[in-house]
Amino acid sequence: MEGSNSEAIFESLNLSPQLFINEVLNVVDDLVDEAFNFFLQEASALLKTEGTDRSAELSKGVAYIRNLIQLTIDQRMQKWEEYCLRFCFNVPDGFSLPKANELSGDDLPDLDALTDTELDAQLNSLREKLALVGKESAELGRELRVLERQSLSSNQSAGSIDEALQLYNKHNATEMFQELTIMASEFRAKLGNLKKRRIDECHRDRADRLSVKDWDVLRMPGGNALLGAKLEELQEFLEKITTTS
Repeated sequence: MEGSNSEAIFESLNLSPQLFINEVLNVVDDLVDEAFNFFLQEASALLKTEGTDRSAELSKGVAYIRNLIQLTIDQRMQKWEEYCLRFCFNVPDGFSLPKANELSGDDLPDLDALTDTELDAQLNSLREKLALVGKESAELGRELRVLERQSLSSNQSAGSIDEALQLYNKHNATEMFQELTIMASEFRAKLGNLKKRRIDECHRDRADRLSVKDWDVLRMPGGNALLGAKLEELQEFLEKITTTS
């Protein structure tokens, strides 16, 4: 890249691709140093080799592992550097930066011309669809709540029907009919006895009234004695008294 058109263009912009690459390589080396120093400290603490002959052997072993890893890292970073210089920081042939006095207001891009009307239309359409979906979602939510309430009511009705069916299954239909027949017969018998008892009481009361003696009229309950009798009845009553005496 040295002496090429790309280098001249980057230098005109106060940029140095090689400096950037070197900074990255230095950061990688620092990370590797810190990692292996930490690894050596932890290994020494775990193996308790501090101040012993094994400490030197441990350092040699860690250094050997680091050299193997460092070799692989250097190869990878060298390929990365070549890739960056060849593709990332390579300016196409014929490219040149415009001078400061060559820029004018007419050369500036028109922001209105950059507006994509089709994209705006699509965005507006998506907003409308989103609002419509929101309304439909709210309606579906209301319908779902109504269905939940209906389902709860149906479940309660089904529970009542199940209880009735369970009760029916526990008692045989024939047995229930027989029980109802027996209850009806008992009720009819009790009703007949009550009716007969009332008829007997009426007959007995009528017989008692007919068998009352004439002089017992004065002692009849509810008869109002002689106060409620007519003149003819009083005369007849007196005649009977005189004849019997």
